[in-house]
Amino acid sequence: MASRPTPHSQPGGLTASGPRPTLGPEAEAAVRSLLTLLGEDPGREGLLATPRRMAESLAHLTSGYRTNIGEIFAGAIFEETYDEMVLVRDIQFYSLCEHHLLPFFGAAHVAYIPDGRILGLSKLPRIVDAFSRRLQVQERLTTEIAAAIDQQLHPKGAAVVLEADHLCTMMRGVEKPGNRTITSSMTGTFRRDPRTRSELMGLIRGGR
Repeated sequence: MASRPTPHSQPGGLTASGPRPTLGPEAEAAVRSLLTLLGEDPGREGLLATPRRMAESLAHLTSGYRTNIGEIFAGAIFEETYDEMVLVRDIQFYSLCEHHLLPFFGAAHVAYIPDGRILGLSKLPRIVDAFSRRLQVQERLTTEIAAAIDQQLHPKGAAVVLEADHLCTMMRGVEKPGNRTITSSMTGTFRRDPRTRSELMGLIRGGR
């Protein structure tokens, strides 16, 4: 497997916590070449900072490659006798389609049924971010989130439902806006028990 690029720190892109991560000079040079191939002039005023900005943007949007999934769970799993469904609904996410590098985005609904242990609620959105900030297809993104919860928390069951809009089908190809793709991944009780799945879908739809 090819090694992943490591973000560099570079002047000119400061945040409150310091320089923004960037893919570095090679990425910026590639963006300049791409702009030239498009028939643009990378030296004109409006495009002068575009290579740096794009290198920073891509470093952020692919930061999931450099996230240790185990560290998200570390210190956030607690012994607890609660054994009913836990659902965090409408987690907003953004990802990049690996086929065209165009965004897809929407809402993730993540649930699990504890088996003596619960996870700090803020960690579920972090898990979604960690996997969505990679080059993805929605189907794999859905299963990766569910598998991580299943492997790290060992619940009675885990479930992930993603609803997303894909710019690669809205801006190019079939050019059909308004199509929403829904995917799901279920493990354990959610996969075996239709009543549990039905309860989950009812909670996801509830209040809409």
